Amino acid sequence: MRRKPIVALIYDFDGTLSPGNMQEFGFIQAVGKTPAEFWTMSDSIAIGQDASNVLAYMKLMFDEARAKGIPLRKSDFMSFGKDIRLFDGVKEWFGLVNRYGESRGVRVEHYINSSGLKEIIEGCPIAGEFKHIFAGSFIYDGKGEAEWPGIAVDYTTKTQFLFKISKGIFSSRDNKLVNSSMADDKKRVPFPNMIYFGDGETDVPCMKIVNMFGGHSVAVYDPQNEKKKRQAQKLKRQGRVNFITPAEYTRSSLSYKVVCAIIDKIKADWELQKLSKV
Repeated sequence: MRRKPIVALIYDFDGTLSPGNMQEFGFIQAVGKTPAEFWTMSDSIAIGQDASNVLAYMKLMFDEARAKGIPLRKSDFMSFGKDIRLFDGVKEWFGLVNRYGESRGVRVEHYINSSGLKEIIEGCPIAGEFKHIFAGSFIYDGKGEAEWPGIAVDYTTKTQFLFKISKGIFSSRDNKLVNSSMADDKKRVPFPNMIYFGDGETDVPCMKIVNMFGGHSVAVYDPQNEKKKRQAQKLKRQGRVNFITPAEYTRSSLSYKVVCAIIDKIKADWELQKLSKV
């Protein structure tokens, strides 16, 4: 048994840590579109071809950048991440939670599980806070420019990353270790030690799985968006999530109080499990 439990906080990105889609803070403007125009075009591709919404937006990003002569190297994607807006308190959140976990004898780790782009997230101000970022990405040619989607993450793909986090697998490509049998007491992060943060329907399968295996899920909503609040309330009524909170991440926020209480519970359960082995 580990000397201290690991608690994994797993976050969706768009709408959860940031009030918009990550493409809306630089890339869409660079290709001369408004967010509404870009997403309408993306939806048209997906509907017209009966295709994945995620692959449709990745193709549109590639096509629009090429049409405007904008190179898409990893460094270019990262530059589009530097101006991403974040919800109140996000930049300080990780230190707050880490210190609380340390005070309780718990190791806290943070993960991203997003249908957005890993390269853009890697350029945002909080990228260094995460143990690992699971998200979409491109394949790059010999000149370092994007030429094809490498990983596309939709709402069902997201669920596999929960099992990878549990087993301590940090490869998006792996499909063998994640499916191999592993005793619960050998898993790096048991599901009861997971806290999943999401804002919408693409997070529902992850929320349901985390709940089903004894973890905790939190639906957050933009406090300025009544529609998002109603959506979160619906998820709570349906039993998809344990908690709903405004997307605020300050020391005085409900999100912080909920996470601290869950950490206390995880530590107490871990201590009881130790005593049961005496």
